[in-house]
Amino acid sequence: MNLLITGAARGLGYELAKLAAARGHAVAACVRDAGRAGEGLAQLADRYPGLVRIEALDVADESQARALAAKLRDEGFVLDALVNNAGILLGRSGGIASLEMDDLKRTFEVNLYGPLIVAKHLTPLMRESMSGAELVVHVASDAGSFAGAYGGDYPYALSKIALSMFTKQLNEELKPRGIRALAVHPGWMRTDMGGQSAPLSPAESALGIIDLIEGTTEVPAETWFVDYTGRAMPV
Repeated sequence: MNLLITGAARGLGYELAKLAAARGHAVAACVRDAGRAGEGLAQLADRYPGLVRIEALDVADESQARALAAKLRDEGFVLDALVNNAGILLGRSGGIASLEMDDLKRTFEVNLYGPLIVAKHLTPLMRESMSGAELVVHVASDAGSFAGAYGGDYPYALSKIALSMFTKQLNEELKPRGIRALAVHPGWMRTDMGGQSAPLSPAESALGIIDLIEGTTEVPAETWFVDYTGRAMPV
């Protein structure tokens, strides 16, 4: 399979790229600055030549997404899976009275507009499938749901619930091409965003998500919001 993963420099994105390559999949590992991809990703590309390629992609920059799509198209890199993983978490302190609107705007630029931009330019490169085996994964959150709503984290939660809505819309549009879109809650992970007290490692979450991509874990056709194990999440 050919996968494209955004936010691949560290955390979940890196673990997804690492596991996918270990299973023999070709990976376009996207980072904001290809020259500063990080030692881990650079070593991964050296370990799996011909499978892991590091690509520059700031998801909030449409010109970069357009250029990357043209490059991959010219090289015949047809996608089987697209993972919109890049995301940020801003404006955590305080409540609504202390919310900085710049934090809200920037969060939407990355967490919502980014996946929209990437999907706009990269889903045309996806292979059509009669079996519905091709998959778009949007890394979502239980915080971005009505069932999981709580007071706080306004930029993050609002951007993620909007991302879930976009996922459902995209899923409906791509169905005729045999492509599914899933919003996937990765669990509370030990990352820069999740903190070190989280119960789950990024590698454990990545394992579940790769199983979803490969089809080892099956998701009912009517379901579009799941956790990393494939369990349906309440909206």
